[in-house]
Amino acid sequence: MIVNIHEAKTHFSKLVERAEGGEEVVIGRAGRPVAMLVPFRGSDQPRTPGSAKGRIRILSGFDEMDGEIAGWFEHGSDEPAD
Repeated sequence: MIVNIHEAKTHFSKLVERAEGGEEVVIGRAGRPVAMLVPFRGSDQPRTPGSAKGRIRILSGFDEMDGEIAGWFEHGSDEPAD
């Protein structure tokens, strides 16, 4: 279903009900799609802290700052220092 912004504002509650029912609603401006109202699909399973323990490896040198990038911070500029 495609609706314009004015119609979406006027019938927002009804459009949310349709999305709850599984329908995707495209919102357009000047005939061009700009947003989509979709049903929320949350995870059925709660997150478990530490579930990736032992499955991720941090390589040595990960925390070392690259010299060029460090120079950008030291000189307070978006441009690399010469």
